[in-house]
Amino acid sequence: MQTRVITIASGKGGVGKTTTTANLGAALAMRGMRVVVIDTDIGLRNLDTVMGLQNRIIYDIVDLVEGRCRLRQALIRDKVLDELYLLPAAQSRDKAAVSMADMLHVCEELRGQCDFVLIDAPAGIEHVFRNAIAPATEFILVTTPDATAIQDVDRVLGILEGENRGPVRLVVNRVRDALVRRQESLSPEEIVNHLSVRLLGVVPEDEQVIVSDSRGTPVVHDARTPSGRAYRAMAARVLGEEEPGAAPAPAAKAKPWRGLLAWLHLLRFVKGR
Repeated sequence: MQTRVITIASGKGGVGKTTTTANLGAALAMRGMRVVVIDTDIGLRNLDTVMGLQNRIIYDIVDLVEGRCRLRQALIRDKVLDELYLLPAAQSRDKAAVSMADMLHVCEELRGQCDFVLIDAPAGIEHVFRNAIAPATEFILVTTPDATAIQDVDRVLGILEGENRGPVRLVVNRVRDALVRRQESLSPEEIVNHLSVRLLGVVPEDEQVIVSDSRGTPVVHDARTPSGRAYRAMAARVLGEEEPGAAPAPAAKAKPWRGLLAWLHLLRFVKGR
């Protein structure tokens, strides 16, 4: 299997991008895939904490690109899944410590050694974000149903589409069905149609995600939880499959407008609620 490099981004912080990276990586490893997840948020790393690997870090990505260690020394094997590895970010270095050329080189070295490389991009659209998207040929964007998160992810989507970077799919996180039924929140289908992007998965609001993140054990390990099942279904879709009983992820409807016009349409929709 050819190595697939996927960047997971959001634009806005706090929408569950890192949690999505950890859980999707674990779900793919549970399916027998060899997966490397890379934290590119230099100075603000937390993927290691979500995975419960913060006490196992000896080297990080800055040590790797500056030649203080080899790739195999920087990779940390997951405490549960033998096919899942973390390349952690540095905690005390400047964001400029890893260049775009560095990211391209690291991912090139990983090609052929694993099935998936998942890059956890930092929030925002500055140069560090550009570095995180440079090696990827596929992209997963994460948003919540609130207007500011949708606006920010729309900006990221515009950048990726403007550069014709590759397939983009959307994860809608923290969906509360009760609010959707009362028409007090946009539904995932409405968000997909406003953004004109294909839906990869929907993760319901689930307090077990917070519990799991705090414990350093991704919630996907517990198939009894709604969010755990959602991440497993997401991995199946990434692999081109559907989990038994899972509804197909709907495709976006083509829209003649994007960018500012689409956002104004969304604002009118939200205010109309």
